[in-house]
Amino acid sequence: MIHIEQKEHTTPDDTKVIILAPSGRLDITTAWQFRLKLQECISRLSSHVVVNLSQVNFIDSSGLTSLVAGMRDADKVSGSFRICNVHPEAKLVFEVTMMDSVFEIFETEEEALEGGARGMAS
Repeated sequence: MIHIEQKEHTTPDDTKVIILAPSGRLDITTAWQFRLKLQECISRLSSHVVVNLSQVNFIDSSGLTSLVAGMRDADKVSGSFRICNVHPEAKLVFEVTMMDSVFEIFETEEEALEGGARGMAS
């Protein structure tokens, strides 16, 4: 079981953004739960998602796949999908797999929300 904290943020132009912060490991045993949560948020709440990975100290290919699927879901509905606060131990996985060039990755949650107010409205 993976714990996922969920928050909502409204940008100055009234765009609703869902912030998901999973904690623990994002691996073959938990990635499907996270994937379902992403799907549910994108289809029911908002097409704009920020995933805060500060509490995820391990991520494997299943975890990356769930993130890619979330990004595709958001793209399909003209949303946005951003990642922030990547834990140092998980960052290596993004770099080795070159996924750091696939995702929009921000240092902080604030940057992901701001840096993106422009991109989120488009």
